[in-house]
Amino acid sequence: MQQADQLPTSVVSPLEAETTVDAGQLKDGKPALKPTLTIVVPTFNERENIEPLIECLQRALTGVDWEVLFVDDDSPDGTHQAVQEFCEHNPRVRLLRRIGRRGLSSACIEGFLACSSPFVAVIDADMQHDERCLVEMLRPLQNEEADLVIGTRYASGGSTGELASNRVLISKLSSLAGKLLLKHDVSDPMSGFFMLNRKSMESVIHDLSGVGFKILIDILSSSSKTLRVLEVPYQMRARTRGDSKLDALVALEYLSLLLEKTLGRYIPVRFLSFVSVGAIGVLVHVFTLWFAHIHLGNDFVLSQSLAILVAMLNNFLLNNIFTHRERQLKGWQLLGGFASFSLACSIGALFNVQFASFIFEHSQVWWLSGILGATVGSIWNYAMTAKFTWKH
Repeated sequence: MQQADQLPTSVVSPLEAETTVDAGQLKDGKPALKPTLTIVVPTFNERENIEPLIECLQRALTGVDWEVLFVDDDSPDGTHQAVQEFCEHNPRVRLLRRIGRRGLSSACIEGFLACSSPFVAVIDADMQHDERCLVEMLRPLQNEEADLVIGTRYASGGSTGELASNRVLISKLSSLAGKLLLKHDVSDPMSGFFMLNRKSMESVIHDLSGVGFKILIDILSSSSKTLRVLEVPYQMRARTRGDSKLDALVALEYLSLLLEKTLGRYIPVRFLSFVSVGAIGVLVHVFTLWFAHIHLGNDFVLSQSLAILVAMLNNFLLNNIFTHRERQLKGWQLLGGFASFSLACSIGALFNVQFASFIFEHSQVWWLSGILGATVGSIWNYAMTAKFTWKH
């Protein structure tokens, strides 16, 4: 792979871009039906950044036949309305509004599928990426010198800017973990700023998991061939508007992506999450039983019943937050969801006991019977709750 320092580290100015990039022609002041470049921008609560980002793209991409496609997850702050206002008078601006779906990676995938340009870029709406690098990233793709160009913070000339030291540490550790999956030697696999040609995008689109918020690692680890990758350094800016979307759940989504790319071909990662929640539920059950029966002195049957209820409620809430985050139930939906979850798990418990008893009658091996019974019950619970409680 060509290293980043082999590429020019200076940003190409709009004037230079206009003379060096074959961008196609505008007709009557409007972009052609098939732009050369589509910039996909996944958004959630980024209303304040829409106008500044469009203005920056217009300045940076002078001479390029481009469009920007905002993929908004029905932001409650009215991001989609702000984009729609631009769509009405600016033919370069497009909107894909998603209802009932969340997630940066899946938003990027739908954005890829909603455009027909020969080159597609991904950039965040928070203005932390340097949009002036887009022309420099486009050139090697047009010249067929690369399949994928990544904006990197960690090559010579790049910088994390004013990013907090703990965020830098987390980013570097995450990048190190991501590299273990990859066939490509890249300095910043966690980058959310990159561009690729359509042929490469089409070659991986069916294998993308859509899990988490780092779509680049998904692309690099899903490619059946080694992509020709170049890196363009950029200096990360500080966010000036809106709030960061990074939180503990996003970190868990990243872990889910890593598991998806290592174990996903054998065991669904969502099922692993469901089983992990079940293991936590066992601890909650035992603690509740001890507290109610030993500490409070209640009758065992009453204590056991309370422990089952508390553990089941715990499992429902944790699965709602983690396992099925993108279809998270809220408000009054929680009542119906808990009812269907409890019903499915109760039937699963019966299957568990019946199957374990059958195995024990024929083998007389108690531990094997218990494990197989729990496995059957877990598979039933996972399948039924995914279909009827969270309606996948």
